[in-house]
Amino acid sequence: MRDTQTLLSSPLSLAAAALGLTFATPVLANDAAERLTERLEPLESYQATFEQRILDGSGERLQSATGEMWLSRPGMLRWEVEAPYSQIVVSDGSDVYLYDPDLEQVTVQPMDDRVTHTPALLLSGNIGDLSSSYDVVYDQENGEDVFTLIPSSADTLFEELSMVFDNDTLTQLWMMDSTGQRTLITFSDITQNGSINRSLFNFDIPEGTDVIREEF
Repeated sequence: MRDTQTLLSSPLSLAAAALGLTFATPVLANDAAERLTERLEPLESYQATFEQRILDGSGERLQSATGEMWLSRPGMLRWEVEAPYSQIVVSDGSDVYLYDPDLEQVTVQPMDDRVTHTPALLLSGNIGDLSSSYDVVYDQENGEDVFTLIPSSADTLFEELSMVFDNDTLTQLWMMDSTGQRTLITFSDITQNGSINRSLFNFDIPEGTDVIREEF
């Protein structure tokens, strides 16, 4: 969880099995992609508090964290982990900054395709190519709409990503990586398409901080 992959990046099929959930028969992939596009296209900005839990393959909790996030299209994100330790991820649309105050270290990555396909940045980016980049499956559980994205390319930071909507509001993200580790992010105090101070998406590197620049 202390790297960009975990923070910005566990799946509904496996999570459902772990929780004993059952789902309706999925709709056709093209219809599912269209339904998801209809949910995401109006989403210009999003602000929420979150609880993040990391689970192993058997559903055992490995780690948990809480924090707050803001995103704005196109490509801007601020993700602040408040407990049990502080960590900040900021995207200004050109670069992504991962700041660890305890280590006094910031890692800077360019906004290339691999980074923009991480879950949080996927929400703030261009969603027009969803059907070309992912197989999309739609289910419904307890009145909520569940969209599971399976990447068509192997060069991604997750194996499956599920977005859960209550009506038109995104309430959860489920993710799974290649090791079978799963992450559940639950959002609360949600504001969609509200006003967000653009300065939140600027990151000023604190004096004395070690800077690591990664190029792909």
